[in-house]
Amino acid sequence: MFGLFKKEEFKIVAPVDGELIPLAEVGDGVFSEKVMGDGFAVIPANGSVCAPLSGTAETVFPTGHAVGIKTKDGIECIVHIGLDTVELNGEGFTPLIKQGDKVKAGEPMVRFEKEALEAKGYTLTTMVVFPSGYDKAFDLGKRTVASGETLV
Repeated sequence: MFGLFKKEEFKIVAPVDGELIPLAEVGDGVFSEKVMGDGFAVIPANGSVCAPLSGTAETVFPTGHAVGIKTKDGIECIVHIGLDTVELNGEGFTPLIKQGDKVKAGEPMVRFEKEALEAKGYTLTTMVVFPSGYDKAFDLGKRTVASGETLV
């Protein structure tokens, strides 16, 4: 019963199964030059994306390619699936949450048709960036990660 009031420990988890890479290796200057903030990226092995941290879904793009989350402590996070995927106007993406929903780190947020989108020539590297509220450097290296695996 007393566990009801236990504060959830802050953590950042991998949003998708795949290969963790530094933002500097992403093939888009907006991300690789950290214009939107620091963070990391994962080259996905499948098409299921989970919340990298707990908070409120402040923005769920109608196209399904990006989600903005804000923690109760004011940390803002953007999960962006793929490069130039906004051009698809939602084709191949299925959001599992809506704006205003509370999400927990590791909870599924979006599914996408990985093979179909790759066949159309899209790079599906998934970026997790922090525009404000989190100022620690991301030096996570390169390795294989599992969705929901704690990174920070």
